[in-house]
Amino acid sequence: MRADLHCHSTASDGTCPPAQVMVRAAAAGLDVIALTDHDTVSGHGEARRALPPGLTLVPGIEMSCRLAGHSVHLLGYLFDPADADLAAECARIREHRSARARAMVARLAELGAPVTWEQVSSIAGGGVVGRPHVARALVAAGVVGSLDEAFGPEWIGAGGRAQVHRYAPDPAAAIALIRAAGGVAVLAHPRAAARGWLMPDEQITRLAAAGLAGIEVAHPAHDHAERIHLSTLAAKLGLVASGGSDDHGASTGYRIGCDTIARQAYERLVTQATGAAPVSGR
Repeated sequence: MRADLHCHSTASDGTCPPAQVMVRAAAAGLDVIALTDHDTVSGHGEARRALPPGLTLVPGIEMSCRLAGHSVHLLGYLFDPADADLAAECARIREHRSARARAMVARLAELGAPVTWEQVSSIAGGGVVGRPHVARALVAAGVVGSLDEAFGPEWIGAGGRAQVHRYAPDPAAAIALIRAAGGVAVLAHPRAAARGWLMPDEQITRLAAAGLAGIEVAHPAHDHAERIHLSTLAAKLGLVASGGSDDHGASTGYRIGCDTIARQAYERLVTQATGAAPVSGR
């Protein structure tokens, strides 16, 4: 059994529609795929309708959080999408995402970069607007040569000239909301060096005490040493060693299925959830 519990679609900052993500997951030989768009569940309906036979969908989300001044992402699975408190918090995060993107576009204009809000929103295509859309607009305008350059300190990366901070909840509060909605929470890529902050073990321990169900161990940004360390920490804290490709389509090289987890880890997460159930293609 191969389960990829982290991927994105055009509902947020992926480049493939949810239906195409399902087709690509099946083509990659996956048994289970989780759709975890940033702060939204709007792609779940299309994904369900497009499920091919033999593929199981885990409805999920990747919530934007903030801890000690650093961006932290939390994966939530199998919660009740109609839960009022969780839905309200995600709506608040999305509103701040949009406001930040507008502010970043304004700063870019001051810096002489020919990027407009209309271009950014067109790239987002109705999905949740985020920094990747601004980065893609910078590339399209010829201001930078790559997404990595756009996310550098010269532009919209940490400490960048056009970087703007936004609201995001403490991850412990987000965990509480996901659990109250019947879901399970997994800490996403806690040791991804490219994100600029390696979350200390003490902070992960604190989140485990707050109800965290798992840690994302298998992730393209984690090298072998980090995977061993995180696996050991997960075992020590009684957490599920989870993982996934964090695929965003073209912007990440169509890597769906490159990192997966085994049946035991998948089933440990599913059995803890009461808000929703996996959906199987027929």
